[in-house]
Amino acid sequence: MSRSRAQAEELLGSRGRVRTLQVLAESGELNISEVSRRTGLNYTSVERHLTKLVKLGLVREKRYGKIRIFQTLFQTLTVRFEKGGTLALEVVQAKTE
Repeated sequence: MSRSRAQAEELLGSRGRVRTLQVLAESGELNISEVSRRTGLNYTSVERHLTKLVKLGLVREKRYGKIRIFQTLFQTLTVRFEKGGTLALEVVQAKTE
């Protein structure tokens, strides 16, 4: 299985993960409590989703002491299904600071 397909399956396997990513993409960067408030998910669930999104390479975590801020690492994220069974996650990277 390709890395892109595995990433797509991990992302699409959880509504909470998709919602967490959507809130971050709309907002730029947020802490866990604010993502939790905006998604309606509890803090622990959001923390788990963010950890997975960091491992997938879609989100970056920045630490300022005990404060953890998360932001997306992409400009555009596309999930593509093609006839014949192809599933892929296409990521256009965001400009780095």
